[in-house]
This record gives sequence, C-alpha cells and structure tokens, in this order.
Amino acid sequence: MNIIDGKKVSARVKAEVKAEAESLKAKGISIGLAVVIVGDNPASRVYVNNKKKACAEVGFDSFEYALPAETTQDELLALVDKLNSDAKVDGILVQLPLPSHIDKNAVINAISPEKDVDAFHPQNVGHIMIGDYAFLPCTPAGVMELIAETGIEVSGKKCVVIGRSNIVGKPMAMLLLHKNGTVTITHSRTRDLPSVTSEADILVAAVGKAGFVTADMIKPGAVVIDVGMNRNAEGKLCGDVDFEGCKEKAGYITPVPGGVGPMTIAMLMRNTLTAAKMHNGCQD
Repeated sequence: MNIIDGKKVSARVKAEVKAEAESLKAKGISIGLAVVIVGDNPASRVYVNNKKKACAEVGFDSFEYALPAETTQDELLALVDKLNSDAKVDGILVQLPLPSHIDKNAVINAISPEKDVDAFHPQNVGHIMIGDYAFLPCTPAGVMELIAETGIEVSGKKCVVIGRSNIVGKPMAMLLLHKNGTVTITHSRTRDLPSVTSEADILVAAVGKAGFVTADMIKPGAVVIDVGMNRNAEGKLCGDVDFEGCKEKAGYITPVPGGVGPMTIAMLMRNTLTAAKMHNGCQD
C-alpha cells in the first residue's frame, strides 16, 4: 500500500506555476484571479481563503468580491460582466453553491469561456468532450496528476468512476478516456455496484457519502482516488472511501484530507496561468 501525497504533488505544481508567473512578470505581465462569494457559507469561505492564499504563494493578484446573501441574480450577472471586460482579471471563479434564488447555470454561462478557470462553461465542457481543451475542471485534472504520480499507465486499464456530477464524475470519465482507459461510470441506479468496482484497476470515488467505499468493493492492488469531502458522525473530515479498511488492500490510495483537496487548488492556479498566457498571446 502506497499513500499518494496530494500535498507534495500540489506543491510541485504550484512551484512550476510560480516559476512561469515570475518569467511573465519579468515581461511586465501580471496574473489576476477574481473570486466571487455570495452569502456566508462557512465551507465556501474556507475554500475562498485557501484560493487567496494559493494566489499569494504563486505570485498572482487576487481580487475578492464578497457579496451579501440577498444579492440579486441581476447584480451578480452585472459583476461578472464587469470582470469579463477587466483586463487585470485573467480568471473568474464564482464560488458554488449560490443562494437558492440565483440560477447557477445563468451565472456559469455568463462567465467568458476564456476566463472560466473552473471549466464549467458549456463551451469548455464541449472542448473537454472532444479533447481540444484549454482548461480542465480543477478536481478531475488534479486526480489525473495524482494517478500519474503512481507511475501507473491509464492506457488499457479498467477505470471506474463512482458518481456522475458535471463537476467531477462526467469530466473525470472523459479525462480517463482521453488517456485510453476503459471507463465505466457508476451511480445510484447501478446494479450490484461492488461487482463493478471490484474489477477496477483505477477507482475514483466522487459520491459525497462518508466511508461509502469499503474494502470488499476494491480490487487488490488497485489505485483508489477519494474525491469525497465529508464529515463523519464524530464531525471529523473524511472521504468517500473507508481509508482504514481499504488501505492495506489498495496498491495506491489518497488520504482525506491531504489527497485530492490540495490538488484542486493547484490546478486552479495552473488554469489561471493558462488563461493569462492566452490573454497575452504567449502560449507555448
């Protein structure tokens, strides 16, 4: 059993981003990420603070817009429109979830695809589908980095994704497919889930249920990636995988915390760098 250290891999990605940001700065190009948070969801506040901290680490400018919960959809859309045309802003991130009176799809669709560093805009989703993307959704992209860290080739492997969300499950399946994995997406209607998951060479759990994946559901020696961020009955942070039960059976496994979480923010920094390079006509 090998634990995949997301903190270590994310530190490497951020170091690469920082080095590139410094070389752009030497040419007079600064990089800016605008983060918009509506209301005072405590988890969202933690994420936003982590994103600001990461921007400082890699040398980006961060612009925070903290709006009250009663902000109207029109007010939010007007802010997005302003950020779309602000030359200092390379990436725009609207922290989800939004208050229930705001249509999140209307907001996602309003963000310029060139500044959509979350890669949620339908145009970017389409690019991911056909494989000619500029940005990848941060969590699935982070998962691919962690799989690469194991040295195990995805090509030809049986890959199973548990969960079919637009943010993780579906794009995750596409990225594995682009690397020539044989991919199965499972969900709440999948029959006899353990028989499907226990054949997976690479298993990605993104279901949002604490300890959902148990040892009998994994193949001996499998790569097990846990995307879940849950609280257990004791209020302790945990993933979708029963880590203690599965760690001896898995070949490689990510911990929670310290696995996928740090990677998501590192990939956001990479996407923002890519956006800045596109805006300034200096892609590789």
